Amino acid sequence: MHAPLKGIRVIDWTHVLAGPACAYYLGQMGAEVIKIERPGRGDAMRYRGGSDHNRVSAGMSTAFMTQGAGKRYLAVDLDSPAGREVFERLLCSADVLVENHRPLTLERLKLTERHTRAINSRLIHCAMTGYGRNNAMSDSPAYDVNIQAISGLMALTGTADTGPIRTGAPIIDYATGLAGALGVMSSLMMRSQTGDGGFVDVSMLETAFALMSSTITDYSLTGTNPRPRGNAANSRSPSAGTFPCLDGHISLGVNEEAQFHALANAVGKADWLRNPDFASPEARNVNRSALVGELSAVLLTKSASDWEDMLLAVGVPCARLRQLPEALDLPPALERRFATRGPAGYPGLPYMAGTEAPDAAPRELGADTRSVLIELGFGDAEINEMLIGGVVGESNNI
Repeated sequence: MHAPLKGIRVIDWTHVLAGPACAYYLGQMGAEVIKIERPGRGDAMRYRGGSDHNRVSAGMSTAFMTQGAGKRYLAVDLDSPAGREVFERLLCSADVLVENHRPLTLERLKLTERHTRAINSRLIHCAMTGYGRNNAMSDSPAYDVNIQAISGLMALTGTADTGPIRTGAPIIDYATGLAGALGVMSSLMMRSQTGDGGFVDVSMLETAFALMSSTITDYSLTGTNPRPRGNAANSRSPSAGTFPCLDGHISLGVNEEAQFHALANAVGKADWLRNPDFASPEARNVNRSALVGELSAVLLTKSASDWEDMLLAVGVPCARLRQLPEALDLPPALERRFATRGPAGYPGLPYMAGTEAPDAAPRELGADTRSVLIELGFGDAEINEMLIGGVVGESNNI
């Protein structure tokens, strides 16, 4: 299949997770991605994250590898005049720049969106920061955990007893990466109509807000400050949430009247449908404690696995709580190959379309330095001089 971004060159001048993920997603859609790192240690994420200490010490942590496949790797010192020349030539050859540096850093390097667009007027400059441009916090540093805390997301997670809890995975990082990729795609479409490049201003805080859209709307319209609900569903239906079973837990999403009827019959409680306390949504809301008590008691009589089979068979939205290894063995995960859909078998995009991801594993720092420099018009003598001077670096394993 023809990849939608075939022929598009993306410069990945990012670090940690959100920025590299954005460039990785663009690569999965067929773009050529060239990752820029500083000679020496490169992206700090090479040495952070994951449980394999040997990989970490070798600069290939699993956290780095997750969004490192399908890219070419150029090590260059942008603080040096020669390194700056390399970078400017690269920008002239590119369609997209993805970066996640603070505006102050970009001003110091004279590489803000104003500068990069002057170098290449057709360039799409995608800037990914904690709080976006043009506000008092624009230069404040931030990681996923900081955004979860400041956005109000952590305050919604957990219970009154546990206190605020961070989500178990860095969802803001990856959601920001997806948001950035969407912004780049939109700007590329606009460029196809106008011929001009553009600026994509991606905020991690606004990404967190987007993930809480219905919660924010409810607060805006009602003034009700949301509180942590534990495993209760956001729908506030008493028959929706996560419940303990004889073995394991079951998550119910019973929000509609037909679903409640199917649930009542399936669990042997058809009398609920005739009980004035439970016969209507309004009555169930008034008597939610009583209904939750009865529902909890009946769910304790069978295993979560048994309930899942029985309830799905009659159309009740439900799911047994699973650990990650079990989740990755589910038919959708196996048959749609999410965990191996991306370049070199890494996790892919959450949809299937006409994508054609390059099958290239993550590579060492500077693995493609020489080949990229040759493409940019540098001769062997110039390249060797830059290598000797530390302006660029290349892998010893080439």
